[in-house]
Amino acid sequence: MSKHFGNTSKIIVRNGNVDKAMRVLKNKLQQEGIFNELREREYYMTKGEKRRRAKAAAIRRTKKAEEKRLEEHGF
Repeated sequence: MSKHFGNTSKIIVRNGNVDKAMRVLKNKLQQEGIFNELREREYYMTKGEKRRRAKAAAIRRTKKAEEKRLEEHGF
């Protein structure tokens, strides 16, 4: 299972400002989800664990949406 992340982007270093170029690169990698994928692939995760994490994430999303809905209606 391989994912293809965006286009192969080039980061241009202007006026020898490598620090700014590194910040731009990190930002692009973060937006493409590279760091999250690396973190997920660091250790083997069983199917059951994947299922439990997905279920917990779904519960968090629904709770957050419910809180937002209640807040909008003034409860």
